[in-house]
Amino acid sequence: MSKAKTIGLVVGGFVAGALISLHVPALAEKDVKAGLPIDELRTFAEVYSAIKQGYVEPVEDKTMINNAISGMLSNLDPHSAYLDADAFKDLQVGTQGEFGGLGIEVGMEDGLVKVVSPIEDTPAYRAGVKSGDLIFKLDDTPVKGLTLSEAVKKMRGKPKTSIRLSIIRKGETKPIELTLVREVIKVQSVKSKLIEPGYGWVRITQFQENTVADLAKALTALYKQGPLQGLVLDLRNDPGGLLNSAIGVSAAFLPPDVKVVSTDGRTVDAKQEFLARPQDYMRGTREDPLKSMPIEAKKVPMVILINSGSASASEIVAGALQDYKRAVILGTQSFGKGSVQSVVPLPGNSAIKLTTARYYTPDGRSIQAKGIVPDIVVEETPNGNGGARIREADLDRHLINDREKEAAKDAQKPQAAKPAAKPAKDKSGKDEAEEEPLERLEYASKKDHQFQQALNLLKGLQIMQNKAQ
Repeated sequence: MSKAKTIGLVVGGFVAGALISLHVPALAEKDVKAGLPIDELRTFAEVYSAIKQGYVEPVEDKTMINNAISGMLSNLDPHSAYLDADAFKDLQVGTQGEFGGLGIEVGMEDGLVKVVSPIEDTPAYRAGVKSGDLIFKLDDTPVKGLTLSEAVKKMRGKPKTSIRLSIIRKGETKPIELTLVREVIKVQSVKSKLIEPGYGWVRITQFQENTVADLAKALTALYKQGPLQGLVLDLRNDPGGLLNSAIGVSAAFLPPDVKVVSTDGRTVDAKQEFLARPQDYMRGTREDPLKSMPIEAKKVPMVILINSGSASASEIVAGALQDYKRAVILGTQSFGKGSVQSVVPLPGNSAIKLTTARYYTPDGRSIQAKGIVPDIVVEETPNGNGGARIREADLDRHLINDREKEAAKDAQKPQAAKPAAKPAKDKSGKDEAEEEPLERLEYASKKDHQFQQALNLLKGLQIMQNKAQ
């Protein structure tokens, strides 16, 4: 199987996994020191003319220009992209946590749409779509030959309309047919509950505009039920989102004015430091949402859960709290997306999403193509058979880690834990692990192995790691 060429588009429009800075950098105003490449532009003009005059069917000028722009950006790195009017609108709406569609984060692999992750509480999630599924047909239209954007557009549509997905799933001998009804997707950014007296759980599913305020409300609600002796902050499978929200979440648990993250790129706009202070995480609000948060939350013992699906903004939070030794990081190595995308609007209500900087933890670590390494490694199941997932280092044209020479090499190595011994065989001679059904994980439940070990750690009990360890 070839490596996934594109990752991070959510059917319905939200671009996940991107650390997005919604300010508009003044890129167009920068002086271009070098002259335009006349010879190369002449070649481009000749190709353009050849297509215009000789292609078997007429092609509109707008279509050719848009395709050229898209090609320039998509060949830079996995996260730079051209956003047409629909995609740009979806991006803006998606950061507010509401968009239309099926609720699956998708990429492209071997010409098929690959499901990276279904989003909780969406049509795809409820229908049983799973990470790793390959979609080969949309209604009666084969996916082969479509671009990812074209496939995503076909999956979009008005709420209450249906679409049939034809799926290839590993371990299944026959294709799976699922009919999903589109709906307006409302992603709940923050979820929380009191597990038992003294121990709370807060999960952030995506970093949106309202995440910091929702976090403050969740912590307030937990403390109203009594003082906490321990808190689990669950960032597993959180693909990221807004930079200022990541800073705000970090500020909720760190001392005032300490460095949370820094960015570095070629332009002045890209060289910045962000601190745990209201002016660095507040956007469009007059009052600091963290003012209402219980002060005790600043010092409550914490465990942060991460896995290979924790990306971007999730890694900022985990990296900052790890550097300050504010929380113990438990789980598996994170995705490793350490780059910032700036959205630059263009005429015609379109835009480009351009990678403009790398980001660094307070101690100066680059997470790019490496990720956050947990303080305590615990796999998704006691047997360590959580499965391998795509990470940043697996993507074509990913940026290198400029701070650690060996990071890129290490990131290319398989991340899935190897069992200490060969798995037992059942009566048919097959591995028992292969026969084990993949149940959808209920977070913070008794079957959630990683969460239970985080709870044990907070209570000072023995942690059960996977058999390989």
